[in-house]
Amino acid sequence: MTNVEISKVLEEIGTMLELKGENPFKVRAYERAARELETQNESVEDLVADGRLEELPGIGKALVEKITELVTTGRLKYYEDLRATIPEGLFEMLHIPGFGPKKVNAVFSKMGISSLEELEGAAKEGRLSSLEGFGKKTEAKVLEGLESMKQRVGLRRLGEVLPVAEEIVAALARCAAVNRVCYAGSLRRMKEVVKDIDILASSDEPETVMDLFVGLPVVSQVVAKGSTKSSVLLNLGIACDLRVVPEESFAAAMQYFTGSKDHNVHLRGLAKDLGYKVNEYGVFRGEERIPCATEEEIYELLGLQYIPPEMREDTGEIHLAAAGTIPRLIEATDLVGMLHCHTRWSDGRNSVEELARAVQERGYQYLAICDHSQSSYIANGLTVERLQQQWKEIDDVNRNFRGFHILKGIESDIRSDGSLDYPEEILEQLDLVVGSVHQSLNMPAEQMTSRLVTALSNPHLHILGHPTMRLLLEREPSAFDMEAVIEAAALYGKILELNANYYRLDLNWLHCKLAKSRGVKMAINTDAHDLEGLDHIRYGIGTARRGWLTKEDVVNCLGLDDLRALVGR
Repeated sequence: MTNVEISKVLEEIGTMLELKGENPFKVRAYERAARELETQNESVEDLVADGRLEELPGIGKALVEKITELVTTGRLKYYEDLRATIPEGLFEMLHIPGFGPKKVNAVFSKMGISSLEELEGAAKEGRLSSLEGFGKKTEAKVLEGLESMKQRVGLRRLGEVLPVAEEIVAALARCAAVNRVCYAGSLRRMKEVVKDIDILASSDEPETVMDLFVGLPVVSQVVAKGSTKSSVLLNLGIACDLRVVPEESFAAAMQYFTGSKDHNVHLRGLAKDLGYKVNEYGVFRGEERIPCATEEEIYELLGLQYIPPEMREDTGEIHLAAAGTIPRLIEATDLVGMLHCHTRWSDGRNSVEELARAVQERGYQYLAICDHSQSSYIANGLTVERLQQQWKEIDDVNRNFRGFHILKGIESDIRSDGSLDYPEEILEQLDLVVGSVHQSLNMPAEQMTSRLVTALSNPHLHILGHPTMRLLLEREPSAFDMEAVIEAAALYGKILELNANYYRLDLNWLHCKLAKSRGVKMAINTDAHDLEGLDHIRYGIGTARRGWLTKEDVVNCLGLDDLRALVGR
C-alpha cells in the first residue's frame, strides 16, 4: 500500500470515531498520524519492515500495530469493525457543506436520524433547530446543502474524467479499423465538471470498433450496443457514448458534438443565412454535400475564423470569429514557471530539491515554493523561525542548479481582518507572497469583500490565491462581491490566481474573462502538494482557454527577470 492509501485509512478512522462521539484526543491522534504518514517521503512499508515506524512523531505502539497489520495484510480489522457499526447515511451527510462529524453525531445520537431523507424531513419540519448549537440558520444551510447535493448527482470533476477518456481514445486509436477518434462534448470544451463522456470515431467497420469499445476493461456495464452508437457505464460511475460515423462525416460530427447547444444553434442560424445546412452528418447546400475534412474548413466555409473548442459557449466567440479577431489562446508550452507549490516543510510530500528537480524536468525555468504560513496549524504552517530555515535550504539547493531558480515564497493566510500572517520585515524578504483565505469562509458577503480588498491593498501581497475558496462538488464559493475584488486587483496592480487543482479551478472561466476585461493579470498555479500535482497544470490551461486568456494575460509566461520586475522584487 502507498503512504497516501495508508494515510487515508487512518484519516477515515478519525472521522468514524468523531461520528461516534469518541474522545477528541483519540480522534486527533489518528488525524495527526495520517498527516505524518502522508508527508513522509520514505515508504511506510520500508519503515514497518525496518522496525522504525515508532520513531515517527505521534506514532505510538497501538498505531504501530494497526499500521503494520494494514501494510502486511492489506486489511485492518479495527477499521472494518468500526465501519460496520456506522450507518451508511452518516457518511453521506458528511458531503453536506459545513455539516461535519460533530453535527452528524448530534442528529444521529439525539434524534436517531441516519439518512439524508430523514435529515431533510427534520429540517423542513423545523425539528433540527431544537438541537443545541443548531438553530434556524443551520437548518436553512442543511436544506441548501441537500439541494446542492441533488444538483451534483452524476457529475464528475474534469480531472477525474479526462484521463479515463484519453485511455479509451488511445485504446480505440490502436484499432486498425479506426481512421480517426477523439472525445467531444463538454469534456473537449474542458468544462470543470461533466456528466458523461462523448467519443467519436470514423470507420468503415463500425461493428469491429463497437466490439472493442464494449469490451474495454474500464467498462462495467453495456447499456446499449448498436452499429452506429453504443452506450456503456464505466467503472468510474459515469456514462460513455461512442458514435461511429463515415470518414466524410467526421469533421461535421466533431463540430456538432463539441459545441454547446447555444453555440451550435447560433452557428446553424448563420449557416442558414448563407444558404447552407450544418448538422452532424456534414455541410450541405441543398442536397449537395460540401466536402469538409476538418472543423477548420467548416468554420472557414461559413466565413469564420476557427474557434477553439474551449470557446464554443456562445458568449461572443462567433462575433470575434466573424471579425477575424479570435485571440491566440494560451498553451501549456507558454508557461515558463511554477508559482505556488508546497513541500514537506508544510503539508507537501516532497523535499525542496525533489520538487525543484521535477519542475525543471518538465521544462520550466523557475519555481516559487509557497508553503503554508504559521496560522495554518492543520497544514503544519511555518513559524518565522522555520521559514528562515527553509530559506537557507532553498539557498543551498539553488547552488546545485544551472538555468533554473527557486524563489522564496509563502502562501500566507489572510486573516479575518484582511491582514497577512507575518510581520512586515519578514514579508518584504520574500520573493513572492500568495495570500489565501483558509478559515472563516462563511462570513457575510460584505465582510468577506472587505477582507479580500484589504488584503489586495497590502503592498506585500502579490497574488490572491484560489479567490472564491470553492471545492468543486464539495464546497460552494464564499459569498462576496467579485467585481469589487477584481476592481481592487486592478487598482493595486495585483495578480489573481487560477488554481489548476481540479478540485478548485478557481478562478472559474467566467471570472477569468471578467478579470481580463479589467486588465488584471493572472497566474496559473498548480498548488501542487506532490509531484503528480504538477501535471494538473493542464486543467488550469483548459480553464484559462475557456476564459479567452492569452500568454500576455498570465504572469508565469514571463521570464524570471520580467516576473521579478512585475512584483517589485
